[in-house]
Amino acid sequence: MKIIIKPDIAKAKSLRETSIITLNRLKETDMEKYPSNTLKDYYDIIKGLMEALLYIEGVKMKGESAHYETIEYACDKYRLGEGIRIFLQEMRDYRNRFSYEGFNVQESYIRLNRKKIDEIIQSLLKIVNEKLQ
Repeated sequence: MKIIIKPDIAKAKSLRETSIITLNRLKETDMEKYPSNTLKDYYDIIKGLMEALLYIEGVKMKGESAHYETIEYACDKYRLGEGIRIFLQEMRDYRNRFSYEGFNVQESYIRLNRKKIDEIIQSLLKIVNEKLQ
């Protein structure tokens, strides 16, 4: 459920910084050795950056489908493209299955998608930084 709130620049900056810290820590990890944890970290980085954008705008998603709606909203608002939207929703599903059902991500998933994920993160980070200037 989409809720209109007062824009919160401090929260947006905090989410951006947490995402950057997680990304820097992740770069020091053997990502293919820990693919499920890597996927969770990547997802948390992307979700954090998308939530930062929403806080800048004064929007918050609440409820059971908040993550789904955050991805849909950010991909639509910032024209990230249908392919990225589908990819991020699949990523969300894998992260949920790992977190709640014990699903294990294969190392090949990280190897095959790392570049695409890094590009998405850099695109979101650029948008967040532009909005915070």
